[in-house]
Amino acid sequence: MPEYKQFPLADTAEGLTEAEIVEWKVKPGDEVTVNQIVVEIETAKAAVELPIPWAGVVTELLVEPGQTVEVGTPILTVDVDPHGTASPSTNGSSPSSAAPSEAADEEMKPLVGYGSKATSSKRRPRKRPGGAPQPTATGTKPTSVQMVKPRQAPDDMSSPAPSAYVPLAKPPVRKFAKDLGVDLRTVTGSASGGVITREDVLRAAEGATTEPTATAPTGSSYDPATRERRVPIRGVRKATAQAMVHSAYTAPHVTEFLTVDVTPMMELRDKLRRTPEFADVKLTPLAFAAKAVCLAVKRTPDVNAVWDEDAGEIVYKDYVHLGIAAATPRGLVVPKVRDADAKSLVELARDIGELTTTAREGKTPPEDMLNGTFTITNVGVFGVDTGTPIINPGESAILALGAIRDMPWVVDGELAVRKVMQLSLSFDHRVIDGQQGSQFLADVGALLADPAMAITY
Repeated sequence: MPEYKQFPLADTAEGLTEAEIVEWKVKPGDEVTVNQIVVEIETAKAAVELPIPWAGVVTELLVEPGQTVEVGTPILTVDVDPHGTASPSTNGSSPSSAAPSEAADEEMKPLVGYGSKATSSKRRPRKRPGGAPQPTATGTKPTSVQMVKPRQAPDDMSSPAPSAYVPLAKPPVRKFAKDLGVDLRTVTGSASGGVITREDVLRAAEGATTEPTATAPTGSSYDPATRERRVPIRGVRKATAQAMVHSAYTAPHVTEFLTVDVTPMMELRDKLRRTPEFADVKLTPLAFAAKAVCLAVKRTPDVNAVWDEDAGEIVYKDYVHLGIAAATPRGLVVPKVRDADAKSLVELARDIGELTTTAREGKTPPEDMLNGTFTITNVGVFGVDTGTPIINPGESAILALGAIRDMPWVVDGELAVRKVMQLSLSFDHRVIDGQQGSQFLADVGALLADPAMAITY
């Protein structure tokens, strides 16, 4: 007989609680294999494709595209024994004839949304008031997979069925029921196999004692009368807004500005481009700024620290996970170059190029956007001279790079046309004093104005 399993929405990164279903890669009746991509979701951090940990036949899509659901919610049902090859272990059957779901659990190792999830991130133990370190978690709670029996309509329709019961209905019918405020668990399906139809929902709505509850549209809408388009706030845009508001209202921001003659940096870039080492690398001013930040951090480690309100501590970090702000069709994302301080200029240039390309394609893994220590945002690519950037939560400073322009500049007492850039540094005044922020910004400026200064660091 059929053996059903429900596939729950997985927690694809630490701290995520919900995600939007973007696109289904399968439909009811499709056969799927182990680790096959079945759905694309959009979390608060990125678009992610989820594989399924079993083989079988898709029987039902429980969530329609555009709908946002909580982590752990069943989104797909699969019959893992569509040919009825499993035999019960009772009535004298051999112990080896286990149900295919049990065999699948043994043979299919944990994938996305199934089993425990390990994490590689480590945090320094916080100290209790008495001095003893506070234990920290080393993993996350396992995500369970719900086994479901072949479903039937409940016998007693006078009250809602138990929450484990999932009614049979296609996604458009589910949306229709949601718009009318009809609980599908109270509807008896008239189609073959007890499937609920649109007419069943309509009859239930007409017989309801309460007024239908309309819901907001899942996608954007345009009103010709007002000439306005409304788009729901969700995904990356929602997460960015929440993070920026939190940062602006919790960290006292200070922003300083510096104008720098970067002609020597541009000349060095032209020289390096002609070397074999940089032949296949896109060497940009952003790469030079990244290297300058990593060097300047050594003299001013405060800009790479963070204020831990809960622990009552300032946490100094002996590594630089450098965030690179990237504009994407889904909104602003900040992927990280891990251990940027240990990389050479060519390595930084290559990593930055790969990160920004992946981000613009919407394929940045959620884990690549966690645990940054310092961020650079390059507003100069838009022709903007400067700005006052907001610090990313969990960090204490952010550097903005302005456009490089030909401007008059005094060199050795003579007026000349030079390549000039404006820098702006926003920092958390709880962690970084004015002297420290000024020193760091001056060091970055000096390294961009004269890259040979790097040998003194």
